[in-house]
Amino acid sequence: MKRFGLSLLLSLAFFVHALYAQQQFSLQLHPFTIDGFTGIQSFAYGQHGPYILLLGGRTDGLHRRQPFASFSPSGNNAFIQVVNPESREHWSVSIDGLPAVIREQLQSTNMEFYQEGAFLYLVGGYGYSPTAGDHITHNRLTAVEAGALIDAIIEGREITPYFRQVTDNYFAVTGGYLEKIGDTFYLIGGQRFTGRYNPHDGPSFVQEYTNQIRKFRLIDDGTTLSVVDKEVVTDELNLHRRDYNVLPQAFPDGALGLTAFSGVFQHNQDLPFLNSVDIFPSRYSVNNDFQQYLNHYHCGSAALYDAAGNKMHSIFFGGISQFFLDENGVLIQDDDVPFVSTIGRVTRSADGSMVEQKIGELPTLLGAGSEFVIHPETPQYAPGIIDINSLPDSTMLIGYLIGGIVSTQPNIFFINNGAQSWAQTTLFEVYYAPQEVSSYPTVEAASRLSGLKAFPNPANDKASLALTLAEAAALAVVVQDTNGRIVLERQLPAMAAGAQEILLELPELLPGIYIITVSDGREQKVIRIFVE
Repeated sequence: MKRFGLSLLLSLAFFVHALYAQQQFSLQLHPFTIDGFTGIQSFAYGQHGPYILLLGGRTDGLHRRQPFASFSPSGNNAFIQVVNPESREHWSVSIDGLPAVIREQLQSTNMEFYQEGAFLYLVGGYGYSPTAGDHITHNRLTAVEAGALIDAIIEGREITPYFRQVTDNYFAVTGGYLEKIGDTFYLIGGQRFTGRYNPHDGPSFVQEYTNQIRKFRLIDDGTTLSVVDKEVVTDELNLHRRDYNVLPQAFPDGALGLTAFSGVFQHNQDLPFLNSVDIFPSRYSVNNDFQQYLNHYHCGSAALYDAAGNKMHSIFFGGISQFFLDENGVLIQDDDVPFVSTIGRVTRSADGSMVEQKIGELPTLLGAGSEFVIHPETPQYAPGIIDINSLPDSTMLIGYLIGGIVSTQPNIFFINNGAQSWAQTTLFEVYYAPQEVSSYPTVEAASRLSGLKAFPNPANDKASLALTLAEAAALAVVVQDTNGRIVLERQLPAMAAGAQEILLELPELLPGIYIITVSDGREQKVIRIFVE
């Protein structure tokens, strides 16, 4: 059966537990349906009061692997939907009447988006363009007057006046994130993908990761839209990620910023990142002291901050992951990277340390490409961050989990003919409730690399790397300059456990400081070296 029966779902009274410094509470997920709401995944959304605006994305499930069938136009979302979860009402309008440059972008998947007041900004997105006669990543930033558009859809009026666009290859990005710190927008990670998807790296596509954080400001008076103060930060190793989660964060020192969690694919292997990247107004920092084992692909996510306890909590609802915890709390690795039902939580404490826990499960394999939408009356510490110290001592609705992919099996990619997954039509209310809770499994990260040293330092045309392996592992060595560009890569054969020494040739490197990263595919160790 492809859809959950409502009576079955309502019988799933499951709870997601969380323990915080000042108070204990649970998150309760209650399923519901809205007549007329069609399944959607990898979409963009905006809000206006109790109304939620849904644009773009796809109406089918996991993309198929054959180039002729992958990302078929028949699965494009050709409607703009409005839902009111409180009244369970639904409205929709076809985008056929919009100009082609707007219509084609609004049918794309994995657009980046951010709402600033009345305006929802959409960037990029991937899909078939009849104008180009090919699948493309759109090079446009579109401003949507969210509240006015919602009113027009509900009242059955013309919708074209509520869209404006800027065209610039700077915005040709899909699968990244659009966020904001202060008055600056951050377009983080993602890729430019042109052509038909092909899992065997055939000639049907061109793929270019941005490897960047693209910073800019918008000047928007509601009529004129312009982009100013563009800036680019490049890291070809650590920003080489897409289809992941970026959450706003309150850091231990009180600063507000962002954290990029996990994502795919690592620069030198087709597996998810386990480290994270913290992003501040003037810099970014790669956190190699933490490995995220759960919830690797984009899924609905929520940020909650306990200012009294100085604890930042990032919650991830299901999705796709290389690792999961079994019923005995044992960490299981599956390099096919399956669909999971795990609800994970990463907690950053006052000392900066981060801990990952499994805090519950969704009722089935779902969550990939979904979105968590904060209820408009939920108190926020900062935009996008729920203030748990301001939540009441009674149960409160804090948001909704909307859309995403439902999968019938963990690993369907190689058997996928379109019948094994579909876009989620059931929605979930997410409630906060004070409650005595028990503990839950903590993911214990086991380090395999230690004691990394480089000598001589300064070096000339070669250097030696010394390290200790807790168990046998194949290593990769990447050398970057201070501009984030990769200048040297080495794939090393498997090495035995114990002390190891690696001779690294450094031919024709200009004098300066270089960053050497050694990885076993899960963990990274970094050291700086000066080349004379």
